[in-house]
Amino acid sequence: MSTTFLPCGVYHQTYAQDHAWWQTPFIKAKMLALALILFVVIPMFADMYWISVCNQIGYTILGSLGVQLLIGFCGQLTLGHAAFIAVGAYTSTLLILEFPWPTFMIDWGIAYPVSILVAAVVSGLWSVLFGLPSARVKGFYLILSTMAAQFITVDFIITQYVSQIGGRGQAFSLPPGTIKMGPWVIDSDVKVYYMILFFIIVCVTVMANLLRSRVGRAWVAIRDNDISAEVMGINVLKYKLMAYFVAGFIAGIAGACWISNLAAISPEHFPWFWSLWLVGVILIGGIGSIHGAIFGALFMVLVMEILQMIVMPLSDIYPKLLMDFLFIKEATFGLAICVFLIFEPNGLAYRWWQIKNYFNLWPFSY
Repeated sequence: MSTTFLPCGVYHQTYAQDHAWWQTPFIKAKMLALALILFVVIPMFADMYWISVCNQIGYTILGSLGVQLLIGFCGQLTLGHAAFIAVGAYTSTLLILEFPWPTFMIDWGIAYPVSILVAAVVSGLWSVLFGLPSARVKGFYLILSTMAAQFITVDFIITQYVSQIGGRGQAFSLPPGTIKMGPWVIDSDVKVYYMILFFIIVCVTVMANLLRSRVGRAWVAIRDNDISAEVMGINVLKYKLMAYFVAGFIAGIAGACWISNLAAISPEHFPWFWSLWLVGVILIGGIGSIHGAIFGALFMVLVMEILQMIVMPLSDIYPKLLMDFLFIKEATFGLAICVFLIFEPNGLAYRWWQIKNYFNLWPFSY
């Protein structure tokens, strides 16, 4: 049987076929077209405004991947993920500005890539620290312990102590030319776009492969029923803390990447609402799916940009709209979550799965 077109369904005869990334030439062609759009079409034809929107989408995807891992795949509720992004951002910034790097590492552009790796590890370990209560508590109490991470990390440690290092006050400015990866000076939105896109591909690939491994199956078993998982011989605490570390690791990468898009970094860039926003992203995109983090980020960022396009012209007639735009944005966020929970509780990823199945099963899609 030809595997170019699979008639009405999917026919796999081996485990390798069932778990292949791209199972048919048609899917490979789709992925090639997607790569062409992401790497060529968008950078060449989009203006700087839409490139910055793409960067915001990429940052949201990186931030929500860790939340998806914790909530969607391991069943660990979290409302303090912005704290771990902040740890990654500040660790990378301090390493670049304060650490006495050898001259050759600065000249060769090695300092920033190393700072990203260190920031990811530090953020992962910090996440594990606040994941320890998951050994004893669940549900509402676990939410409170993760919220504590936000207030302890950002509002106390970073604001009162870390931000004072070097006598800078509240903000760390990153001089032009500071962010380098090899000979590549990241000094424009297009270069930031390529860097964030690279890290999205790496993080999604690593996370997808982890979920197909013994570790991923253990996370899903804990999510479904941690008591049954423990009876089956799974070390529940070990795998929970591993999930917190991986989620924090990805958050650290997100924070370290985002500083390349900022002229200065301050605690105001990591409010508690950002943690809530990331949870909303995976609720809308679909819990328990990597696609959910991507679709949710696309939906939320684009909806807010469209909302801004609508409000800005109207502000000439109703000036108060511009003053209240932040509240309008938050209200829209809440309304979107309510609408999806009522009409599409499985999120956009489930709808995408249904659309693919429709074409896979055609002409017997019923």
